[in-house]
Amino acid sequence: MFEINILSKDTGKSSIVDRDREWNKYMAEQTNPSGEYTLELSILMPCLNEAETLEICIEKAQKSLRELDIAGEVIIADNGSTDGSQDIATRMGARVVPVAAKGYGSALMGGIIAARGVYIIMGDADDSYNFSNLGFFVNKLREGFDLVMGNRFQGGIKPGAMPPLHKYLGNPVLTWVGRLFFASPVGDFHCGLRGFRRDSILKLDLQTTGMEFASEMVVKASVYKLRITEIPTVLSPDGRSRPPHLRTWRDGWRHLRFLLLYSPRWLFLYPGTALMIWGLIIVVWLLPGTQKIGSISFDVHTLLYGAIAILIGFQAVTFAFFTKIFAISEKFLPEDPKLNKIFRYVTLETGLIVGVTLILIGIVGSFLSLTIWSETAFGSLDPSKTLRLVIPSLTCLTVGLQMVLSSFFLSVLSLKRR
Repeated sequence: MFEINILSKDTGKSSIVDRDREWNKYMAEQTNPSGEYTLELSILMPCLNEAETLEICIEKAQKSLRELDIAGEVIIADNGSTDGSQDIATRMGARVVPVAAKGYGSALMGGIIAARGVYIIMGDADDSYNFSNLGFFVNKLREGFDLVMGNRFQGGIKPGAMPPLHKYLGNPVLTWVGRLFFASPVGDFHCGLRGFRRDSILKLDLQTTGMEFASEMVVKASVYKLRITEIPTVLSPDGRSRPPHLRTWRDGWRHLRFLLLYSPRWLFLYPGTALMIWGLIIVVWLLPGTQKIGSISFDVHTLLYGAIAILIGFQAVTFAFFTKIFAISEKFLPEDPKLNKIFRYVTLETGLIVGVTLILIGIVGSFLSLTIWSETAFGSLDPSKTLRLVIPSLTCLTVGLQMVLSSFFLSVLSLKRR
């Protein structure tokens, strides 16, 4: 593509560093003021006190750029290092991008925005990934894939590179949840080495600032139907002497919480629907009278639990719709054709009609219960008989009122905004 000749009396490492400095200087000069892409690849590393391993990571990344003969740059997205990491990066000829907002996701997003390459390959600066072997990622990006994920379980995890809890529980479980919830093809949700088209990822409008940024990128890429593929990737032991920034339980919960909050179907809709169906079965089964299974009798107390299951289930289902509509309106999730089809028929008016009908049924049932009570001069009643009418009546009243209120609230959420 082009060649830079460096004249130096030294033949060792210093000449390599000088050559890399000139290489990156040349690349920086190719960027025009308008910010248009003039480089093909940016290699991005988030950095927070990585002085022990930063130099070797930059050196490997620069070696990759030379061997691939590709117009590129190395970016260090520094998140406030106090160990001289910035000076090391500058000395090595990398471009340092200071990111004031704290967090793994903030650092990466700052680097992505500042990148000049059409493609970006990101990876941790702890020497656990081999930046000198990025050709497979570049080839897949050139083939047209939007996101190229590394897969450590396919490539191999060297002894001591990953704690057993992460290897056998955390990563497999979170990846399984992500694949189930979002129909994602990714087999390793949290691999730190991944490549992507800069414009494709920016369009996803990623929001998280912490470690869950890794999950958000994969989830949104899957939801928005970007082209995704994987490359077997080897994970080596962390080259630093200090503990990693990752906190097992805290960050694991943050990843799981994100996956749940981003999937209203699995958090609200499916559990709520199951509760409603189960509660309805119990209510219908016990309405005629006491039922027995073997020596166990089921009566109005079980009927009450069935009614409560219906109420909680209905609330969960409405929360699913609230969350979905809000997420779509705020651009967290894409438009859902199925939801649009449902709302052609389920309107404010239909919700009000069904809700008012249930309220009337509940009022009629409550009036009948009052009539039965009056026949005993408002004295003692047989709960096993009267509650079979009272419980369904109150359930209808409550669900009907919830349906009316939910219909109005859904209408508010669905209002078109500029």
